[in-house]
Amino acid sequence: MLFSSRTCCFLSIYLMALSLCALAEGTKTWEQSKFDDLIRGTPHGVAICSSGGLELAPSFTALYTTPSSYIWSVATDQQGNVFAAAGSPARVYRISPDGKSSVIFEPQELQVQSIAVSKSGDIYAATNPDGKVYKIHRTESAASTKASGASSSAWSASVYFDPQTKYIWNLLLDDEGNLFVATGDHGQIFRVTPRGEHSIFFQSDEPHIRVLALDPKNNLIAGTDGSGLIYRISPKGDAFVLYSAPKKEITALAIDKQGNIYAAGVGEKRGGSPNSLTAPQTPPSPGASASAPSGSSTSSTPSTSTTPPVSFSSPTTGSEIYRIASDGSPTRMWNSHDDLVYALSFDAKGTLLAGTGNRGHIFAINGKDDYTDLLIASANQVTAFASAPDGSLYASSSNLGKVFTLGAHPAAEGSYDSDVFDAHIFSRWGRAYYRSAGKVELYARSGNVDNPDRNWSAWEKVDAQKQGQLVIPPARFVQWRAVLLSGGIAPRLESVTLNYLSKNVAPEIDDISVQPATRYLPIPKLSDAGAPGGHIDVPPTTTHDRDSIGVKWSAHDDNDDQMVYSVYYRGDGEQRWLLLKDDLSDKFYSFDASLLPDDGYTIKIVASDAPSHSPGEALSAEKESARFEVDTTPPRIDDLAATSKGSKLHVTFRATDGFSVIKRAEYSVDAGPWQFVEPVGEISDAKTESYDFRIVPSSDPSDTPTPVVKNNDSSAPEHVVVVRVYDRYDNMVSAKTIVRGGQ
Repeated sequence: MLFSSRTCCFLSIYLMALSLCALAEGTKTWEQSKFDDLIRGTPHGVAICSSGGLELAPSFTALYTTPSSYIWSVATDQQGNVFAAAGSPARVYRISPDGKSSVIFEPQELQVQSIAVSKSGDIYAATNPDGKVYKIHRTESAASTKASGASSSAWSASVYFDPQTKYIWNLLLDDEGNLFVATGDHGQIFRVTPRGEHSIFFQSDEPHIRVLALDPKNNLIAGTDGSGLIYRISPKGDAFVLYSAPKKEITALAIDKQGNIYAAGVGEKRGGSPNSLTAPQTPPSPGASASAPSGSSTSSTPSTSTTPPVSFSSPTTGSEIYRIASDGSPTRMWNSHDDLVYALSFDAKGTLLAGTGNRGHIFAINGKDDYTDLLIASANQVTAFASAPDGSLYASSSNLGKVFTLGAHPAAEGSYDSDVFDAHIFSRWGRAYYRSAGKVELYARSGNVDNPDRNWSAWEKVDAQKQGQLVIPPARFVQWRAVLLSGGIAPRLESVTLNYLSKNVAPEIDDISVQPATRYLPIPKLSDAGAPGGHIDVPPTTTHDRDSIGVKWSAHDDNDDQMVYSVYYRGDGEQRWLLLKDDLSDKFYSFDASLLPDDGYTIKIVASDAPSHSPGEALSAEKESARFEVDTTPPRIDDLAATSKGSKLHVTFRATDGFSVIKRAEYSVDAGPWQFVEPVGEISDAKTESYDFRIVPSSDPSDTPTPVVKNNDSSAPEHVVVVRVYDRYDNMVSAKTIVRGGQ
């Protein structure tokens, strides 16, 4: 960790009271302290710790912006000049520590992928595709040329080594001047001696050797693309697989002084061929995220594409960093679903740094799952690191192709703007409190649109001498800014809390549903802790019950206040609302239907936020339901009569209902099946209907009697005739009569 929180002596400033003398129940707070909260804000020279809190980041300045879209590799000479291998267009740039630059090499290939600088100052540059290694050196005529004014005419280049392979991914010089060349698509490592003699140093069964590093014992460490293998290769060329990573591609390596190996892996392993690398056909435009898997086509056919193979993996795959200890044991140190690691290095204090895309972040890896979101480059990908004077580092980027200087010490000042907080309602802002160490200043501003650039209030400093009172206008939105200043104690901000009181607004009832013949079953009360408004809505369990009426409603409160409800009813033509039930916390209620005589009714729901406010401060709202009818009384059957004339029965009766129309009538003879019968006039649409029909009883109960209209002879056996009638609300009444022979 660049700045250990354990060594800080925190100053605690608690400014916790509101402008009211005590915290009312309606007072709310907005607190930010966790990484997931703080990462939503905008840091400027401020680092965000995974454990929460803000601290000053190292100084980070742009040294030079190249005309190229991509910088893949950087290396430095003993004078602190940085050499950048670039693509689109393919060039090697020489940039002095004061930011002056020149182009020293422009190959015919599509990009310069890797670069290395020897102790004597010779430059080795590898190109892609159909890779070659070029040796670049100063010409004699350039001896008097100033370093800051060097031009391409002062440098000459020639092919130093042609491995006859598709891609060259990485170059590495050892202390004896041997150049190791990592290639694809045959997974070979070549060694080229200072005399130019070359040989295959190692042959892998992986398609690509992506990165190289040397450990303290001069073993070559190599990472592959295909199965995500990490090899340790002795100076004699004997290889041993140290680790098979869960990811398919090793994109970066770094080795500390103790011999611990750090490796970054990206891409998901899938079934089938492990060497399916693809290249985009058009390069990502500046400022756009590259999304193609790393590498390029595995075909050995010479490339006809005009676009360099771009080694940007899909951002959906995520990446991981592993630590392989000197005893060989592996540990996953860090992972991210959003950031892909392209480069690893160590700062002057020995902290591991990870350059990532496609958001351009640099992370400091302090320990297992302990990290700091250190810096954000003004480019999409941070692709490489190289040592710089005074313990600093050079960092290169792609989209856009830039070189930055990352300082060895914290910046003198940094600031952080929080994300915009939406209180949802016009609110008064009370006091702020924050916990910090060192010199930290807090500011706040407010507005009524979600974009702070659209006429918000000015930034106002939170004055500890005034107990942290926020002197900003009441509004719906708020934002805070922290300024960290270097001093005797390293500044650090642990947490910020703003207190506010939203203007109380009345609840709103959205909808009311009345359901006759419905009863809601009681629901066990759950804990209200943590629920907005202090109550958890649980859908009611419904059962059919003809003797009940169910009322259900939906309501909300923009203050998230806890609400209570009252249920009233009123009959047609009545003026007074009568209370059915009050002090309800659930949004449903069922009651005995017999409480309401047959008639038309309206339900009214009254919602109040009284549980969340002092007496006299509560607000309420009410809403009426659509009119509904209650009819629990069955119809009446009058004048039921039946006569027999031979084998025919003549049945007459009258059905009457006091409230609703008659829906239908049925009859049964001698316990036979029920048979629908139409009223006189055929249409059933009145409260009173008359029925007159003739039927022929059957001796077989399974046969359905058939109504007839013709007379027959009068001799007939005894029969039982039953009729039943339903009103529109399915209330039913039945009656019977006996027809004896001769009647």
